[in-house]
Amino acid sequence: MIRRIQGFRCARLIVALVAVVGLGLSGRGEARERVQWVSAWGFSQQGLTADTETVTNGTVRMIARPTVSGAFVRVRIDNTFGLAPLTIGAAYIALRNNGAQLVPGSSRQLTFGGSTSATIAAGDGISADPLPFAVRAWEDVAVSLYVPGTSVRISRHSNARTTSYVTAANAGNAAANETAVPFTGTTTAMYWVSAIDVLSAASGTVVFFGDSITDGTGTTTDGHDRWHDVWFLRRLFSAKTKDQLAAVNEGIGGNRVNTRTGANSPVAVDRLDRDVLARSGVTHVVLFEGTNDLASGLATSDSVMTGIREIVARVKARGFKMIGVTIIPRHNATWTPLMTQYRNEINAWIRSRSSGLDAVIDFDKVMRDASNPDLMNPILDLGDHIHPNPYGYLLMGKAIDTSIFDDRDDDRDRDDD
Repeated sequence: MIRRIQGFRCARLIVALVAVVGLGLSGRGEARERVQWVSAWGFSQQGLTADTETVTNGTVRMIARPTVSGAFVRVRIDNTFGLAPLTIGAAYIALRNNGAQLVPGSSRQLTFGGSTSATIAAGDGISADPLPFAVRAWEDVAVSLYVPGTSVRISRHSNARTTSYVTAANAGNAAANETAVPFTGTTTAMYWVSAIDVLSAASGTVVFFGDSITDGTGTTTDGHDRWHDVWFLRRLFSAKTKDQLAAVNEGIGGNRVNTRTGANSPVAVDRLDRDVLARSGVTHVVLFEGTNDLASGLATSDSVMTGIREIVARVKARGFKMIGVTIIPRHNATWTPLMTQYRNEINAWIRSRSSGLDAVIDFDKVMRDASNPDLMNPILDLGDHIHPNPYGYLLMGKAIDTSIFDDRDDDRDRDDD
């Protein structure tokens, strides 16, 4: 079934559908018949930079890697934690070649309600107009924003694990410049850009909702080797996969389920609407949180389970499939035997499905030490006794049963075999 896309002229829609059918193929090479907007990439805003990390009459070039193919894009820019309005003087999207360098001729200007500039109020966000722009799954794009203001503090995601680029202060508008020359600085944070939607033949979006282990602490910068990246690539190249799914990383380091005191980012129950339910085309949500609540010393197993129940109920009320993840062992200096007891109680509850989860991913079993299941396997430990190392992330991604993402009750056509 093809849905009508509001605001598109018929001729443009036909062009989009032809392009999407050409780009968005199912795992067995069969063109799909339905296109929709799906969030193909995203990062959660989590805070504001310090006074020393600002932009003055300069340009930022943020690098993103969409997870599905399509012929139209829609970029989201958020000023969530800004204390003042943010003016975007110009914005472009392009295919990234290498570093800050763009594929020649690929740059396209973004507009906002038909205007080439926009002012975003403090705490607000804006989606650029849909733009004809072909992307392919796992192909890097660059979103370049010219910020004409002075000492503009940045609403950002701090640990994107991807190198992006900035000009020096007063370098001016380099958003359309396809060379790397003006971009003399780098950052591994994600400034202002929070999501890229793609008009795609993908059947939906999986939102990975979690803390630093979902965010990617301990993974390789620019390596795209988080556990859900491993899952995505396995599924992308699997001959058994019928439907392609987009994937969005909504992990934040230090995030908690519902323990607010001392948290350094909005807790999961508070950011659920913004970072999960507002994303386009969502069909599945994977929740992997709880360890930071327990580590705070302010939570019990019951309080964490109460928060998870709330998230499960709100997600399922929207008709999305809810997948839970067990908490992995943790034994750094601040971890206590009582915290381990709470962790084991929560994990037993998650495995029992009494929370209403549709499926479970058991990372506790992947990461535990064979001789002591309350400790992390040292071969998989980053060294802080909290996070996996890259090999640990690899084994976590390999351990996921990809079929749990296939069983959906919806109106999409299926093969009869």
